Amino acid sequence: FYQTGDLQNIVSRSAACLALNITEGGAREIARRARGTPRIANRLLRRVRDFADVWAAGHITDEAAVKALNILNVDTQGLDFMDRKLLLAIIDKFGGGPVGLDNLAAAIGEEHETIEGVLEPFLIQQGFIQRTPRGRIATFHTYRHFGIERHCGEDE
Repeated sequence: FYQTGDLQNIVSRSAACLALNITEGGAREIARRARGTPRIANRLLRRVRDFADVWAAGHITDEAAVKALNILNVDTQGLDFMDRKLLLAIIDKFGGGPVGLDNLAAAIGEEHETIEGVLEPFLIQQGFIQRTPRGRIATFHTYRHFGIERHCGEDE
């Protein structure tokens, strides 16, 4: 995973290659939500560009980036629809966990390979879930992110 500053440089370079007008704040906002991954940062840059062409005369400012990323359902922590679906399933359907991979995959309608290889690495690295011998557990950070109160007795 890359640091936000490094990703910001990548976004700025990519924008220059695409002849895009981007502010430092716009590049930083895209980098912050890119999950530490250059490929995702560049994909988000192209998507934000499309929105900026419509709303901001092609200028990618921090305001334009925030608006576009919010519409794309990429939150301030870089979580997208599938991340939120997985985390909320652990909380809502399994009481915060622990939950086994097969049960979690069935609950969200996703292949367990996708969960292990695509979704989990970022969520574990960012402290949203903990993988234990008994299964996946939603951490306190996850509850706080969603504004959900943890019930007594739930593991962290």
